[in-house]
Amino acid sequence: MQALIGLTVLLGFQLLGEVLAASLNLPLPGAVLGMALLAPALLWRPLREPVRVCAEFLLANLSLLFVPAGVGVMVHMGLVVQHGWSLLGILLLSTAIGLVVTAVVLRWLTRDEPGAQPASTQAGEGA
Repeated sequence: MQALIGLTVLLGFQLLGEVLAASLNLPLPGAVLGMALLAPALLWRPLREPVRVCAEFLLANLSLLFVPAGVGVMVHMGLVVQHGWSLLGILLLSTAIGLVVTAVVLRWLTRDEPGAQPASTQAGEGA
């Protein structure tokens, strides 16, 4: 029962995000906005437990969520063959951009952390 309540909460926050994104004409996807609204709501303990149960269930069955994507690739194999090199280049470039952005954000978030050393002193330690 808790998993069903958790799923309802997750879908409710996604719906709320979709409605806000559409009504306010925001440049964010509704699902991302819903997740941003869900994060502080999880501080409330009665909401956290059902969402945890649902999330554990979804993660345990995550491989099933990739089946539609795999079927889509197989159905449109002609497009994949036709534009394969472009797709590969886009995948590599977007992955590199994601890694760089993640590293920059991590460095920015940990800049005032105790025990963190400036980059200039870290570079010489390995030599």
